[in-house]
Amino acid sequence: MPAPVPMSATLAADAELARRRAAGERVLSMASGEIGLPVLPALAAQLAAAADHSAYGSVAGSSVLREAAAGYWGRRGLDVDPELVVAGPGSKPLLFALLLAIGGDVMVPVPSWVSYQAQARLAGAEPIPVPIRPGEGGVPDPSRLREAVIVARAAGRDPRCVIVTVPDNPTGTIASLGTMGELASVARELELVIVSDEIYGDLVYDGPAVSPALLAPERTVVTTGLTKNLAVGGWRTGVARVPDRVLLQRLVSVASQVWSSPPAPVQAAAAYALAEPPEIVERVAASRRLHETVARAVAELFVKAGATLAPVRATCYLYPDFSPLREHLLEAHGIHGGGDLAQLLSRRGIGMLPASAFGESVDPLRIRAATSRLYGDTDAQRLAALEAADPLRLPWVRDAVEWLGEILSDLTQTR
Repeated sequence: MPAPVPMSATLAADAELARRRAAGERVLSMASGEIGLPVLPALAAQLAAAADHSAYGSVAGSSVLREAAAGYWGRRGLDVDPELVVAGPGSKPLLFALLLAIGGDVMVPVPSWVSYQAQARLAGAEPIPVPIRPGEGGVPDPSRLREAVIVARAAGRDPRCVIVTVPDNPTGTIASLGTMGELASVARELELVIVSDEIYGDLVYDGPAVSPALLAPERTVVTTGLTKNLAVGGWRTGVARVPDRVLLQRLVSVASQVWSSPPAPVQAAAAYALAEPPEIVERVAASRRLHETVARAVAELFVKAGATLAPVRATCYLYPDFSPLREHLLEAHGIHGGGDLAQLLSRRGIGMLPASAFGESVDPLRIRAATSRLYGDTDAQRLAALEAADPLRLPWVRDAVEWLGEILSDLTQTR
């Protein structure tokens, strides 16, 4: 029998917090990257208008969607042939299908998103972890990547691709241009395919991140979707840009056997969004400002409590390290590693994930916090947060942030 694959840590944590909330407990969900924002009405109208699109359609996606995706990437400096675009029911299924299409073992950064290693195993491959450089999440240290690939091949393994996340989940950081250049060189030298997960690409606070596709277009796959920038995770839609027709055909063949074609009504809405009319651009910009404001405020709480973390530059994620407080946390609370810390926070109503969920060992006192569920419990509250000049002044946002601060203070203060 195939090796068992655990439930996604983020989805499992979400389910548990939802159960506790339904039971009447006060909980603060900071475990998953669900973006807590209402659907833009104009986007919802596009979906509704296409509700009668019921045929299967092209496996790779409609020509309108593929052209819109090519235009989206073109405005970011990447020249894309629409014929080399494949759409799917979410970037997550596309990533898994790509691993099947590329074959071989998979180099993954540590830490990295919870599903990369699990997907590699589901594809029958071996995930080979490579640490990141400090403060440059999402990309394996290129020098260590080169060494790891050489060692793996000498041992009979077959690494063919490296997955990167630009910008990064879980750290909220971005690899430097220099690191990206080194990654491109290593990929060329060792004939690796770079799979660049850029689902958070529109949520960089101070200008766009550098995609490896700009530096090694002939070796890079890029994936993205609407889940994070437009908060429609439940619509499940994604697009991938592949570098050549050989990989395109392999990916389309996998897709034909797994999902047949992307959902047609969602394709219509996605094509509208990727064309980036003014209302889409404005909504994404407002979301980005909201994420930045709240994430930076929460980062200050962690620093005040005594944790360290690299400056957050994108997304809604923070990856604080409580190592400076290791002795106190052990003596006061019996905490040995990130898992113990996450469990203690959970007992106090705050849901976060330990570093071990992202490929690290159980020892580091690191946890990931997602701020994207702090904007309110109703669409009215979330819309008010999105439109507020200072969302931290809204009572429900202020209360959530202050409660987190109280929990962290109580956890880390010396008695």
